[in-house]
This record gives sequence, C-alpha cells and structure tokens, in this order.
Amino acid sequence: LLVITVSFIPVFTLTAQEGRLFRPLAFTKTFSMFFASLLAITLTPALMTLLIRGKIAPEARNPVNRLLVRIYGPAVNFALRHRWLVVGSALALLLLTIFPLTRLGKEFMPPLNEGTLLYMPTAVPGMAIDEAARILQIQDRQLKAIPEVETVFGKAGQADTATDPAPLSMFETLVSFKPFSQWRNGMTWDKLIAEINAKVRTPGMSNIFWMPVQTRTEMLTTGMRSNLGIKVFGPGLGGIQDVAIEIEHALTGMEGARSVFAERTTGGYFLDFTVKREAAARYGLTVQDVNDVIETAIGGKTITTTVEKRERYPVRARYAPDYRQNLDSLKRVLVPTPTGAQVPIELVADINFKTGPPSVRSENGQLVGFVFVAVTARDIDGFVKRASTRIAQEVHFPAGYSMQWGGQFQYLKAAEAHLKFVVPLTLALIFILLYLNTRSVVKTLIVLLAVPFSLIGAFWLLWLLGYQMSVAVWVGLIALAGLDAETGVVMLLYLEQAWDTYRSEGRMRSRADLYAAIREGSVRRIRPKIMTVATILFGLLPIMWASTTQSGADVMKRIATPMIGGILTSAALELLLYPVIFAIWRERKISRTTQAGPLGVHDLGFIES
Repeated sequence: LLVITVSFIPVFTLTAQEGRLFRPLAFTKTFSMFFASLLAITLTPALMTLLIRGKIAPEARNPVNRLLVRIYGPAVNFALRHRWLVVGSALALLLLTIFPLTRLGKEFMPPLNEGTLLYMPTAVPGMAIDEAARILQIQDRQLKAIPEVETVFGKAGQADTATDPAPLSMFETLVSFKPFSQWRNGMTWDKLIAEINAKVRTPGMSNIFWMPVQTRTEMLTTGMRSNLGIKVFGPGLGGIQDVAIEIEHALTGMEGARSVFAERTTGGYFLDFTVKREAAARYGLTVQDVNDVIETAIGGKTITTTVEKRERYPVRARYAPDYRQNLDSLKRVLVPTPTGAQVPIELVADINFKTGPPSVRSENGQLVGFVFVAVTARDIDGFVKRASTRIAQEVHFPAGYSMQWGGQFQYLKAAEAHLKFVVPLTLALIFILLYLNTRSVVKTLIVLLAVPFSLIGAFWLLWLLGYQMSVAVWVGLIALAGLDAETGVVMLLYLEQAWDTYRSEGRMRSRADLYAAIREGSVRRIRPKIMTVATILFGLLPIMWASTTQSGADVMKRIATPMIGGILTSAALELLLYPVIFAIWRERKISRTTQAGPLGVHDLGFIES
C-alpha cells in the first residue's frame, strides 16, 4: 500500500489544469487500495472461516492450475538451462525499445472530447456589423448542412458582459452533434472535423476548432484561442504586427498546421475628436467642456438613479441614434457656450477616423502580440521544432524583438520540468521502502528490475496505437511503477520462501537443489501470479473498447495503454527472468565443493503436480 501510494506522488504534486484533472484519480486509487488492504486483513479472514467449509480440493487438482504448470514448467526449465541467453535476450528487447521511444511525439494533453465543438473563425479588425451578421448566417447554414450536425448557434462580437471582450472579427459558433449511432458509416471525430474544415471556408478568415470548455480555460489562463500559439515581444506594436504577419506567412501551409492567424495589433478603427483649443477659447469653452459634451451626447452619461422599491436603475442621457449614427450627424452635435448660445461641435473640434490598436497586450512588462496556430498534428513538440526551424530561416527579427511559444506547448514544458524532478525522487522513495521491507539491496534491485522491463511493452503499445507522450501517459507509467513493485514483490516472495524451506530442511547442497527450490517457488506458485496479472488486465481492457466520441475516452486510453502493455511484458519477463537472476545470485551461497557441476537435463525435470 505504501509503495503504491508513494508511486502517485508525482500525480499529487501536479499543478494547474493537469493537477485538477488527475489528482482526484490519484486520491481515488489511494483510498480504494487503503480500504481494500484493510478489508483483506480484517473481513476476509472472518468470511473465510464462515464460508469455506467441507472438503477443499488441493491446488494440484485444479485444471487451470495444471494447465498453467504444464505450460510454464518447460519454459522455466529452458530459462534455467540457458541462463545467459535469457538475460541477453531480455537486454536486447530493452535496447530494441529505443526504436518506438524515439518515434513517440509529445503533447501536453490528449483531446478531451466534450461532445460539442466550438468553431472560431477569425478575421482582421474592422468588419462591419451587417457584414459580420451576413457571414455568420452563411457559416451557420454551411455547418447545418453536414448530416452529423444537430444544432448550430453562432455569435459575432461580445456578449453583454464584461468577461467577453471579443471583437466583431471573432466569431464563436457552438456546434452540437447527433448521437454517434446516427453518424454515417465510417465517420470518426477526426474525419468530421476535417470535413467541416474543408466545407466551411470564408475568404480572409482562419478556421479554429476546439472544445468549448477547454477553449474558455485556455483563453483565461494563456490568452490563446488555439491549442498552440506564438507570443511576439517587442518595443512597438507596429513592429510586433510586422513580425507576427511574417510568422503567419512562414507557417501557412506547413504540414500539421490547419490555420495560422496573426493578431493585428494596429488594425482597429476609431473615431477621434481633437479639440481645437484656440477656436474653443473664442467661444469661452475649455477642453473639459467639449469633452463633457462628447461623453454625454455621444457616449452617454449617467445623470441620476431611479429607485423602484428595492431595485435601482441608472438613468443615462445621450442623443437619439438618428443624431449620432454617421459622421455628418456627429459634426452637428451642439455645444453650449457660457453666453447661452450653442455651436456645432465641428467648429471647436476636428473629427476624423483613425486606425490604432484594438487592444494592447503586455506580459512581463513588455508589449506582446499573438499568433494563433491551430494544429492537426498530435506531436506538438515535433511541430514546434519544425516550425521554429522554418521561422529562423524565413522571419527577420529586428533588434529588441523576440518570440516565445505559448498555449499547450507552454504547459507541456512546465509539466516536463516538474516530472523530471519528481519522478526520480519517487523512484528513490520506492527503493527505500522496498529496502526497509527486504533488508537487502540485491532483493530491492531485483524487484525494481520489473520497472525497466515493463517499459518495453508500454512504449511498443503506445507506438503501435499511434499515441504520443503526454501527461496522461505519464500518469499511466507512474501507476505502472507501483504495479511493477507489487508483482515483483510477489514473485520474489515465493522464490525466497522456497529457498528458506530447502535451507531449513538441509536440502540446499547443490545447484540441482537450488533449481528444484526455484521450480518450487515459481512453477508451483504460478496461479496467484497469473491471477494478479489477469485481475489488472481485466480491469483495464474495457477502457480500450470505449468509443473516442465518449467524453474522456481519449484521456483514459492514454492512461491505460502503458499499463496494459507494461504489465504484459513485465509479467512475462518476471516469470522467466526472475528465476534466472535468482539462480545466478543464490549460486554464490552454495559451497563450490558441493556443486554438481554442469547441470544435466535430468536435473531440470520439474515435479508433476
């Protein structure tokens, strides 16, 4: 229980969104193991005395056990007869694992399918309201024409809330889908997104697809509207925009990039009032007097508050829309003078349209602009490396300007740096716990041999299924380390019991006696070992059958995959390699003078059950 709990320390120490996602899993696992252990030493013995009665058939008569012994016995004999061949083969398999390991990409988190889709096309600033509404309706009709789509709800601009600063150039369309059973034959989530991307195309707008909840989380934490982004830092907004547009052109059309859009930092349109001080002074007006009229008549100003029982409502005053809807109307806004006369505002102020930054971002005391990169490649780390190479070749950075990758890549690097410190520390703690239990460095190392050999199946299965290394995969590998220690301790325990039994009875006088003890501890205890492995597999395999359209299925499959592959190779190598390593280690305990010399075939015949 302590080993399994300690093995989850890296999960307990995760922060940010990965911590909020996986810490409950670690707590659930720990609490379930605690109560299972408690019941195993309290309730189970009591139930055994009450329920297990009558004639109990010996283990040797169990047909499943006899079949396992018949299969496993010759395998152990072969392994003991060719010890160094088995050890060399195990090391060769470990070296061959470098092949899938070097081909596994990296991603922060697998896609968490929420069942709905958020479609966010983005255009350059300056789009009119009527044009935005027209394009939004066209896109909604195109989306609704896809057979799998059930409902479409689009929004252009910001809602009536301070937490939604979206401009008119940013659309947000929530797409709900029909049940998976009603989809066309052969249609998958990835194929559906690719079809939507191909059919819904608007000139001048880049397509971004993501999950609604995850998008909001990313926008709040990183400011990115896509799963990957680039931050361009510099002293001036104009220079930042120029560099960002160069990056957009460099990455557009790159393999793995669905769309690339550089945020325009200077593309907003503004109506600018410049007070003519001398002209205003001739009418006895100050700059504040003119600005008050602009605020009140055009923008609107709260002049009082009405009280309706327990409710309070602000009362704002401004010109009617007909008197402020175009530039000519605005020029005729009247400004009262101290003499009581009213003059048009165009006589005391210049009114012009100007371009400027629609919003100003800053980070770490520097101005920053974003480049949104929507990627289809699951290997985010590999894409970033290729994209960085292309940017270095094609984009010129003036003095004082720099870039930094953001979005999920930023989280990926932070999680990697955290796990590189915590995982070795956790393995060291597991080593200490096992040593306190075995009181032997050699025994502890034998138990921990299961960890590297379990990675053989874990990495090969990940590569065969096309998965990438992610925080979810690391959680699976961390859980696998605890399972390896559990199965390794069970195997070593039975071998040690057989060794101690033979020594106490005075039967450990030759290598043949050692091998007989190993057969006793391995072959005749095969059933509980196989039951341990089978229980783990039966609990994990249903996860792999889940449909990818189910919420959370992709994450759970990344957790279960390394555990399934790892437990299979770990069990196989434990059953064959542990007896060999135990034999090599314990042979030193037997006097050389009593050794029987080279082992013959007759010495390796195991006793039939």
